[in-house]
Amino acid sequence: MSDTNGNVSGLADASEGRWSRKRTLTNPPVFNGLGNSYEDKNNDFLCPICFNVIDEACITKCGHSFCYKCIKRSLDQNNRCPKCTSVVKSKDHIYPNVLLNELILKHKQQLEIKRMKMDTNYQGLAELREFFAQESDNINLADVNRMLEFLAHKKQQLETDCKLAQLELLREFLQDVRAHKRQQLQELTNEISLIDKDMARVETQLQSSRQKNSLLIINPPNDYSPCTSNTQEGFNGSKNGARRQEHQMGTSNRKKRMHAHFDDLEQCYFSIRSKELDISNSTDNGLQEFQESLAKFTRYSTMRSLATLNYTNDLFNSSSIVSSIEFDKDNEFFAIAGIFDYGIVVRDIVDIHYPCNEMVCNSKISCVSWSSYHKNMLASSDYEGTVTIWDASTKQKIQMFQEHEKRCWSVDFNHVDTKLVASGSDDAKVKLWATNLENSITSIEAKANVCCVKFNPQSKFHLAFGSADHCVHYYDLRNPRQPLAVFKGHRKAVSYAKFLNPEEIVTASTDSQLKLWNVNKNNCLKSFKGHTNEKNFVGLATDGDYIVCGSENNSLYIYYKGLSKQLLSFKFDTIRNVLEKEKKDEDANEFVSAVCWKQGSNVVVAANSQGTIKVLELI
Repeated sequence: MSDTNGNVSGLADASEGRWSRKRTLTNPPVFNGLGNSYEDKNNDFLCPICFNVIDEACITKCGHSFCYKCIKRSLDQNNRCPKCTSVVKSKDHIYPNVLLNELILKHKQQLEIKRMKMDTNYQGLAELREFFAQESDNINLADVNRMLEFLAHKKQQLETDCKLAQLELLREFLQDVRAHKRQQLQELTNEISLIDKDMARVETQLQSSRQKNSLLIINPPNDYSPCTSNTQEGFNGSKNGARRQEHQMGTSNRKKRMHAHFDDLEQCYFSIRSKELDISNSTDNGLQEFQESLAKFTRYSTMRSLATLNYTNDLFNSSSIVSSIEFDKDNEFFAIAGIFDYGIVVRDIVDIHYPCNEMVCNSKISCVSWSSYHKNMLASSDYEGTVTIWDASTKQKIQMFQEHEKRCWSVDFNHVDTKLVASGSDDAKVKLWATNLENSITSIEAKANVCCVKFNPQSKFHLAFGSADHCVHYYDLRNPRQPLAVFKGHRKAVSYAKFLNPEEIVTASTDSQLKLWNVNKNNCLKSFKGHTNEKNFVGLATDGDYIVCGSENNSLYIYYKGLSKQLLSFKFDTIRNVLEKEKKDEDANEFVSAVCWKQGSNVVVAANSQGTIKVLELI
């Protein structure tokens, strides 16, 4: 989790310790045992006293095993364990180690089988040597030649058998390669066939669209008048030339973005169309879905700043981290630590804006959430574990819930049951509240710190939360004892969870990855990489198609849900206070700390750890 500077502490995995060079230690000599050989793996079978394989294994209370005779003789001289010097009161405190005796018996049987095989292999050679030693005086040259011919024939036979075995192995390998390549060829043929069908559909649609366009040009509407059109003449006196040129430039830019992410788009195309590869009569539903994905992915090329707010005016302290940003249900106001009017912020030229309303809190705010029904109702959570319900118009507290024992990280209003509120805390609990009740309704016990909670936008009963156990837990509140699903895949704490739609969740983690899940499937649908996030809460938001998150390089990253690589990025300017003017950019620790999407638009509001808030538009 993050401290007052937004750092995650206690959630990230434990460090590996200092890096150090390991010294190679030589094994001590083992008498009559297994030392310095492949058999070292069985040195657990050796008695620490006599260094032989244990005979009649006995175990002490401290857990060490010895030969029965060895430990008995040792205890006659000293009442301590020879291995760890723990006190052994009497011989009655040693017990037979039945399991170790069985393992040693199996080990001895394996050694005996191995010895018998070696004896069998060398028996024939020993007999041959003995025969030559006894009959050497009776063997003449003809006998030697016959034996050499026999040995040469035997050698040739063995070499032939070895070559045959090698050729059979090679043939099997080539058969497997051919089968694999034929399978790839069949898949490639199916893919090309599908592409040809899709191209034919697209060509048909293009011809139809061109015919409609030509008819509109030849027969314009009755009230259409060229002189009232806002378009200018193009080159060579052509009408609508500027519009056509602008269209061509837009198409050219889209083509550049398409080719820059060609591999990702190709993978996206086949993942969408793969369902129809085995169907003889494929439909164009998947093609239309990919067309929409391609259009959305290439729609935006950059982000421009509409407005900038400076959250801090302290020249000597730049630590004014914005932990959460949230728009109200009408997208008129957004809450940070105060309520700002979006329209005034965008219209004004100055950077210093004062909030419309500002509520006084007892501790640092970690999260805010607007009610989807009551325009002025706002919930907040803070570092003392308090969940507060506010009336933003009167700046008054409606309710205060103080049952969490530790810092509360997240709070969320239910969109269906508008009185229902959920919160998650470092005390490893998710609590449910009602705005008209003083105490919590129910509580879900987690195994680790709860970093984020989020209701399903179209359900009263379904809730997801991310935890320091690296997992996302999805619950039906009618049965809070058992989760519907646990999504595993992140390598560190899950810091954010947001619903793209009622079935898809995107999550963020301090493993520098975003992951996309379907509530009905356990496996991860897609991973998004590009940003850096190892220790801080950097924000996460989505409009259903695009995903925006912060990064620890003081940048904002935009992803499209169909592709794993970043679509756009925007870097915040580094602003130095009086005491940090000499500090280099590469030494800076600034990061984007909160993001929010203005729903139904292409506008994103983001803040960084310096207290700079940007209103950005995707263009």
